Amino acid sequence: MGALSPMHILLIVLVALLLFGPNKLPELGRSFGRMFREFKDATNGNSGNSSEAIHDTEPTKKELTASNEKPSAN
Repeated sequence: MGALSPMHILLIVLVALLLFGPNKLPELGRSFGRMFREFKDATNGNSGNSSEAIHDTEPTKKELTASNEKPSAN
């Protein structure tokens, strides 16, 4: 099966315009884009808060200095 040519894409856009009207089409485009982004993130294993999870697991400076200090032997 071949790829979509520009003529096919134009035909799809025209049919969508006739079915949904010019007022509803931008909202449908945003919804489709949001759905595609969520799907892509899910397939890549990314979640919206993955960077927060990385920062939460990194030890803080205070924790690092406390673990590096050795108790003094008397």
